[in-house]
Amino acid sequence: MEEYERLKAEILSCTKCPLHRTRKNPVPGEGPLDAEVMIVGEAPGRREDELGRPFVGMAGKLLDALLARAGLRREEVYITNVVKCRPPGNRDPRPEEVEACLPYLVRQIALIRPRVIIALGRIAGSTLFRLAGLKWRGVKAEHGLAYNAVVAGVPVTLTATYHPASALYNPQLRRVLEEDFQGPIKEAVSSRGARARRSLDDFL
Repeated sequence: MEEYERLKAEILSCTKCPLHRTRKNPVPGEGPLDAEVMIVGEAPGRREDELGRPFVGMAGKLLDALLARAGLRREEVYITNVVKCRPPGNRDPRPEEVEACLPYLVRQIALIRPRVIIALGRIAGSTLFRLAGLKWRGVKAEHGLAYNAVVAGVPVTLTATYHPASALYNPQLRRVLEEDFQGPIKEAVSSRGARARRSLDDFL
């Protein structure tokens, strides 16, 4: 707990990249420090920046519904982002911003030691796959798959899918997300990695 509080304080006072000049509130993350499941998005949005909490806007409401499909409650998972401060205009985080923030995510994973990590979106997926030494082929190719991996020295089941924000106005992507959470992600959470690298086809 003391180490986590030190990490949180570092994030809240961070000035490692230019995003600190335009943020309202850094968003370290939230959830139980012994959570078995970690959700990693890309960066805070407008509501998150205002409140200092992850996934509290419309995408957060969708995430809550998706978690329920996997048999999870928000209160039992740890939720964070690769980048802890909102990029202006909700643009994609730049590579140098990701690299500046990445040590924080690595330390969070090492402290919490989740058994399952769910990466939401292209930036979270590519970043976590890189940390795991896995080739990233894009969300379209990787969603619905789960891998046994080691991230920050922690053995995990690593899976990726689309970011909920991308599905808010795209019914087709929303269906894919629902299928991923109700199928492969639910299986990964239930088995905690006992049967890795299963595809969506296994559940249809």
